[in-house]
Amino acid sequence: MTSHAPDDSGVDSQGTVVHLDDADPAAHARVFRNVGNLVDALDDGSPVELVVHGPAITAVVAGAPSSESLQALVGRGVRVSACRNTMDREGIRPEDLTEGVQIVPSGIAQLVRRQRQGWAYVRP
Repeated sequence: MTSHAPDDSGVDSQGTVVHLDDADPAAHARVFRNVGNLVDALDDGSPVELVVHGPAITAVVAGAPSSESLQALVGRGVRVSACRNTMDREGIRPEDLTEGVQIVPSGIAQLVRRQRQGWAYVRP
C-alpha cells in the first residue's frame, strides 16, 4: 500500500539521499542499479532514500519499465519518495504509484531537509 505522508521518526543522521530527476528510462535503470550497489557496499543498515521528482516521476508509476527493480529496492529497505508537486502537475494519483513508494510534499524540499539532517547527497 502506498504511504501518503512522510515518516521522519527515528531519522538517522548517517543516511544517504539519492536524487533522481531524469526522464530517460535508461537513467532510471542506472540509478536503481547505483542505489542497489550503494546498499550492498554500505552493508551497515544505514538508511537510503531515493527522491524522485520532475521528469523522473514516470519511474515510480506502476508498470514503468524498471518497476521490478524499484520494488526490489523498496523490499531491501530503500525509502522511495515521490514529489507531490510533480504528481499534481502531471495528473498522477497516489494509487498510480508502484507499491511501497511514499509521497512527500516537495521533492526539492525533501532533498534539502535530508541534507540539513546530515545525510550524504548523491546525484548519480
